[in-house]
Amino acid sequence: MSPDTWRATIDRHVPDDVARLLATVSEWFGQPESNAEYVEAARTKETWTVRDQEGVVVGVTLVDRHFPHVAEIHLTVVDRAVHGTGVGSAMMSAIDQDARARGVRLLEVKTLGASHPDAGYGRTRHFYEKWGFLPLEETNLWGEGTPCLFMVKPL
Repeated sequence: MSPDTWRATIDRHVPDDVARLLATVSEWFGQPESNAEYVEAARTKETWTVRDQEGVVVGVTLVDRHFPHVAEIHLTVVDRAVHGTGVGSAMMSAIDQDARARGVRLLEVKTLGASHPDAGYGRTRHFYEKWGFLPLEETNLWGEGTPCLFMVKPL
């Protein structure tokens, strides 16, 4: 499937798909307790998916709505087999458009901060920067040695 044919839509809860997708990218999501929390979150949070031609979920984004003017990207995970083909971009585009239509003024995401040497999360931060997210603050919210970077995108 070419990048311009991926389509993200708001969907039903897909915790089993989240578990399956997390397992394909263990270098990003390699902590069993965190993965269990993501799977549990997938039972209740607003869920956006991208499906392939057979209807198989290849990407999921979970969204929190903290206030009417703020939406948070809680989790984005894309099957390794389709990395770089536009799945993540399809989800970001759809969520951005939906947020604007709802009157959201800020999108937020938390990710591993740049003070940690993980190269994969460097790519993650670059992806969000490409979509207009700006680094706001790096904290120890997730504990010592796991810097949490807050990024925001004004709409």
